[in-house]
Amino acid sequence: MRLFRTAGLAVTVAAMALAMAACGSDTSPSTALQPTGASPSPGGNGARTPTPTGTATAPGGGQVFGPGCSSLPTSGAGSLSSMAGQPVATAVASNPQLSTLANAIKTAGLTDTLNNAQNITVFAPTNDAFNKVGQSQLNALLANKQQLTQTLEYHVVPQRLSPDNLAGTHKTMEGQNLTVTGSGEDFTVNNTASVVCGNIQTRNATVYLIDSVLTPPSSGTPTPAAT
Repeated sequence: MRLFRTAGLAVTVAAMALAMAACGSDTSPSTALQPTGASPSPGGNGARTPTPTGTATAPGGGQVFGPGCSSLPTSGAGSLSSMAGQPVATAVASNPQLSTLANAIKTAGLTDTLNNAQNITVFAPTNDAFNKVGQSQLNALLANKQQLTQTLEYHVVPQRLSPDNLAGTHKTMEGQNLTVTGSGEDFTVNNTASVVCGNIQTRNATVYLIDSVLTPPSSGTPTPAAT
């Protein structure tokens, strides 16, 4: 009889051990094995939403302004959305209003310089602005690489200027100063060139289209052709 009681006690102990093991199997896995650093997407698949890169919006980007903005393409090459994703020299080359400037930049060998610059402002003469210079003076400027480079670099300020801090005197990439006067949506550069479409964003620059070509103070070119 003692033998049977001992055997029964052993069976009971074994059964209790099995029950406790079964309860332990319901315990959640350690949080150290859980994925970290990712938030479930609204779709519930646990994928991390990618962060957009290469955006062109600068601090204080805001809206473009000026009468010339209405003639920009609304989509595709030369549109605001297209230019925003491109470095500035590439963006200029895609804009039909800036084809003469694009040719001048290429002739001067400044494409890579402008595309690789960081946070600059470009005062971009439109085709109509170059037409004021006259074909003969323009041809002479294009044929003189040193003078062409000096003129183009005078249109570039090595900082990104929003409309709020556009007015004032700014040192250019060429080394001399230009002066912007005005406020709101009415700005003039060196008392000669009006901003016709301002605050255009590219990947590395803010662009202001102007209606006249700027002349560095120490240079005699370009000058408007006689009418």
